[in-house]
Amino acid sequence: MTIGIAGLGEMGGGMMDRLLLAGRPASGYNRTPEKAAPFAARGMRVAASPKALAAECDLVISMVTNDAALEAIAGGENGILAGLRPGATWVDASTVSPPAASALEARVAPSGATFLGAAALGSPLTIARGQLLIVIGGDEAACARVRPALEDIGPTVRRVGTAAQAKVMKIALNLNLPIQMLALSECVLLAEKNGIPREVALDVMLGGVLASPALAYRAPFILDMPEKAWFDVGMMQKDLNLALALGQAAGVPLPATAVTSEMLSATKACGWGDYDFAVLFYTLARMAGAEDATPRARGGS
Repeated sequence: MTIGIAGLGEMGGGMMDRLLLAGRPASGYNRTPEKAAPFAARGMRVAASPKALAAECDLVISMVTNDAALEAIAGGENGILAGLRPGATWVDASTVSPPAASALEARVAPSGATFLGAAALGSPLTIARGQLLIVIGGDEAACARVRPALEDIGPTVRRVGTAAQAKVMKIALNLNLPIQMLALSECVLLAEKNGIPREVALDVMLGGVLASPALAYRAPFILDMPEKAWFDVGMMQKDLNLALALGQAAGVPLPATAVTSEMLSATKACGWGDYDFAVLFYTLARMAGAEDATPRARGGS
């Protein structure tokens, strides 16, 4: 099976790394060619366009930022839809709206190829450690056909239903991340304002049963922000807005999600929109009048 990845950013690049480590024949496309260069040096074929990528691959995986970016690689004379061949499978792992996934599924069908919705549940660190969870949705036979390749990227692959439902699952899971970070920030700042050093409070909280795996690897960013955001504020708010829209349509109140989204707006207003969303702590610290209410230099420099 020849595999291609469209979008070689933090997550798509991590997926490509896993495929190359597994010895899979792989091709890649990225809007900015320099991101493809390190993988090309390791044997990845570089496709000149999304169409060219689809034309040479049995399995195409896309990982881009939002609905607009997905449409940019899907449509037009150089898009994936123009290159898909009969019998191929397109797995979109981007965090996009469920209607966007349903629409693409319908547009792919006449080509004789199959579209599957997917979600990559983890971070660049999770991928590197071989711990990524992948959720897929769509035609059951197609899901079974691509499962071995996806398992080379992440060892756990779960089918949840339709292509659109895979996107719902991703959005529902993602809203947990900033809500947990905001709650932890409240805990740490409450302790700090009552005389307990920030580092001590954080160490105690991460050493107990309340520390989820997600917090365990992101909470240390409170003390030293990463040089490059794993999941920046703008992208996180995009996902929360997708969740809020789903909640309104389904009649599900999401009060914690709404408050967290407003805190992300405040974070942007502080000028920290390109930081990892763990910078939420400093937005709250500034509101609380904490002595140290500015993010530490990223990367420790």
